Amino acid sequence: QVQLVESGGGLVQAGDSLTLSCAASGFGFSRYAMGWFRQKPGKEREFVADIGWMGGTTYQKDSVRGHFTISRDTDKSTVYLQINNLQPEDSALYYCARGPRAFSSRGGFSPSSYDAWGQGTQVTVST
Repeated sequence: QVQLVESGGGLVQAGDSLTLSCAASGFGFSRYAMGWFRQKPGKEREFVADIGWMGGTTYQKDSVRGHFTISRDTDKSTVYLQINNLQPEDSALYYCARGPRAFSSRGGFSPSSYDAWGQGTQVTVST
């Protein structure tokens, strides 16, 4: 079955960088767009970035390019999210998700556009 397993979160200090990983199995990873979302306590799950099956990327907004970098390694069936210069407001549970259709250039901004999710990895940024 489809399985997504996130890792790489932790407790870090402001200004640090982290790379989150999402290992995929049970489907043809190379054919699907993938996305990263995050959720803060009491808040809705929010889009961070997605990457199409051919590697095209979309971010929450243009201004966060450089703060977030999404990438994928087809050989390892893994999608990554690098977060630079972490700030306390980046503290959240980070999820990866699979876009619903093969050969799509986007996963989409809405969580409802995705059909499989990992369990999440917690990122906590201290000052």
